[in-house]
Amino acid sequence: MLDEEEVAARGGRLARLYRGNTDPEHGTVDNVLKIHSLRPETLDGHARLYHSVMHDPGRLDAADRETLAVLVSAANHCVY
Repeated sequence: MLDEEEVAARGGRLARLYRGNTDPEHGTVDNVLKIHSLRPETLDGHARLYHSVMHDPGRLDAADRETLAVLVSAANHCVY
């Protein structure tokens, strides 16, 4: 995994993707996205899917989406 500073220094597509996916609350890129640092196209796809599922308009509000995410993670024995 590459950290934000290393990616920024290298520039290019990955740096743009990191900038576009920096958590405004923490000022960092989530580790689940950083794991894609060697294949920027997968980072882009993962981030697009996540933002679509969690933030695009739909029938569920943010709290319901987060609740479902927690339940799915628990069912998959994921501690992230």
